[in-house]
Amino acid sequence: MSEYRDRWIECTAEEIRIRGYYFPWGTKRIPYRSIRSVRRVEMGAFTGRGRIWGTANFRYWASLDPARPHKKVGLILDVGRTVRPFVTPDDPGTVEAIIRAHPASYPA
Repeated sequence: MSEYRDRWIECTAEEIRIRGYYFPWGTKRIPYRSIRSVRRVEMGAFTGRGRIWGTANFRYWASLDPARPHKKVGLILDVGRTVRPFVTPDDPGTVEAIIRAHPASYPA
């Protein structure tokens, strides 16, 4: 059962699922226990909004989201690797709250 779901992002009781993360349509599954931190970022023309998939900065990987140019907020997930997933859920506040609601896996 999902706590949150939109076209590209799903939050279950155990993990976040990012559809369209891998080419061409693969889903990345990230258990909440693997998430070290979540950072909310404002996007602008040169800071994420123009990219619907992939990266220009190899520290972040933007999952597929054709609606990203119309969004203003994204979330960067630190999963302890060099490349951090960058997602733009339709309701970033809800997704951020769900991630933070798993205190056993998310540091205070």
